Amino acid sequence: MKDDDIISLVAQVESLLFVADGPVSVGRLAEALEVTAGQIERALADLEAAYDGRGLRLQRAGSRVQLITVPQAASVVKRFLGLAARTRLSRAALETLAIIAYRQPITRPVIELIRGVGSDSVLRTLLSAGLIEGVGRAPTVGRPILYATTFEFLQHFGLRSMDELPPL
Repeated sequence: MKDDDIISLVAQVESLLFVADGPVSVGRLAEALEVTAGQIERALADLEAAYDGRGLRLQRAGSRVQLITVPQAASVVKRFLGLAARTRLSRAALETLAIIAYRQPITRPVIELIRGVGSDSVLRTLLSAGLIEGVGRAPTVGRPILYATTFEFLQHFGLRSMDELPPL
């Protein structure tokens, strides 16, 4: 592949990420551009390098990627868009969110076992805030919902990926 092909591919990937309404898988990008996943990964690496120190960045979760504004620009972006300040999370919500982030996917009964208290209302709050989502059902009695964090969780805490969570 020639250098101008790589530049062209980088521009095409950037364009698709710009118009996407959410995270896009590397496979979907490769399919849309009729290239390999490896070529997409190289283009994404080039984009990440180009965005270093800029107002945009790539956010990844597994094989999905999204073009977002940097967390440091949040206040100016919110002011420009006229968005209300984000609601602060309660101590119980933060505790529950930490349990989910480090143990995901995880069920409500396991969360409650760890916390020692009921978690229904906290889970509803986190779901409505878009910080967690149901990702399936556990293969146990009653088939409880499995919860995991979302891209919004990463954005809320300014993380590029789950790998940036501090170790326990």
